Amino acid sequence: MRFMVMVKATKDSEAGKMPSRELLAAMGKYNEELAKAGILLAGEGLQPSSKGARVRFSGAKRTVVDGPFTETKELVAGFWLWKVKSKEEAIEWVKRCPNPMPTDSEIEIRQIFEAEDFGDALTPEARAQHERAFRQGAKK
Repeated sequence: MRFMVMVKATKDSEAGKMPSRELLAAMGKYNEELAKAGILLAGEGLQPSSKGARVRFSGAKRTVVDGPFTETKELVAGFWLWKVKSKEEAIEWVKRCPNPMPTDSEIEIRQIFEAEDFGDALTPEARAQHERAFRQGAKK
């Protein structure tokens, strides 16, 4: 099972406040533990939403909205991608994480859809197309 583990943004992270040397060291150690356990697939911090954009869809219309976005509790400041045996295992790993922010914070855990989750809707042709696209993207 793969899970996306999302560190929720705070006012400090949205203001661009960088983590302390101590927090960076603690998170580096934690990431090493994840890697040694063989569950870490990816993980990065994200720039504040002031440097981002959203694209809203309404039928065929596309509207671009530049950041910043005001509701920080709905924003993501960083993420990991893990491969674990269960949601419970992911929760146990998150509970071992240093607090990723200098203030109160929250980490959200969401399971990633696997191809078999889509059943008959994912035709062999659609599966092959998906695999081709991701192989091609990985080469760049």
